[in-house]
Amino acid sequence: MPGSGTTKDENHPHPSLPRRGGGIQGGGHFHTKKRQTSVKHRGEINLTRIVFATKNKGKLREIKGMLAGLDFEFLSLHDFPAMPDIVEDGHTYLENSLKKASIVSEFTGEMVLADDSGLEVDALSGAPGIYSSRYDGDNATDESNVKKLLNELQGMPPEKRNAAYHCVLVFYMPGGTYEVFNGRWGGRIHDVPLGEGGFGYDPVFLLPDRGVTAAQLPADEKNRLSHRAQAFAGFRERWQNYNSDGA
Repeated sequence: MPGSGTTKDENHPHPSLPRRGGGIQGGGHFHTKKRQTSVKHRGEINLTRIVFATKNKGKLREIKGMLAGLDFEFLSLHDFPAMPDIVEDGHTYLENSLKKASIVSEFTGEMVLADDSGLEVDALSGAPGIYSSRYDGDNATDESNVKKLLNELQGMPPEKRNAAYHCVLVFYMPGGTYEVFNGRWGGRIHDVPLGEGGFGYDPVFLLPDRGVTAAQLPADEKNRLSHRAQAFAGFRERWQNYNSDGA
């Protein structure tokens, strides 16, 4: 069961889009919170605003591009300065995403998108994984995380440096329903940083079929290929279907 306090409708894992209740569903999974006794009807939810649960400027820049053209106001945690910090203490990407989404939705009263992502390196048994942003400690920076990763892989041949970015995105609606979208982007860890774009581990995340790192990709190309792009493409499709269904 993905995440504490959640359940999936096993009889209808992919229910039809509700016009007056429950929330939306789609390529991910449809869930309701066990403690929830009622779900807000569609007419009670403000469908003109979505909060993305982050202050990460790199994420925000990418996501605004991925969701360009959709008919809602895009907000972030920068728009809610009184929002308390959220400790990401889950054991999975989904637990962290769902925790952020539910807390931010309860605080703001808005629909929320929250993701958790990480880099998993085969030779390191999946590390840094959910600890990717703080691999080098609580005060880690992108540069220090990359330096630690390269130290861990020092002397390892290219064929042993396979890795993948993972993203789990939660779309959470006031009242407790939510949907999960996933993305995976395979590559290899290069031995030196290359490129000025992106953020995180992008300068050492090599795409062997293209011969460049993620940091060397044009932004629009990365926004079509990445793990986050895949997850948000799933959300984008469902959002468009949801609104056309209820129009």
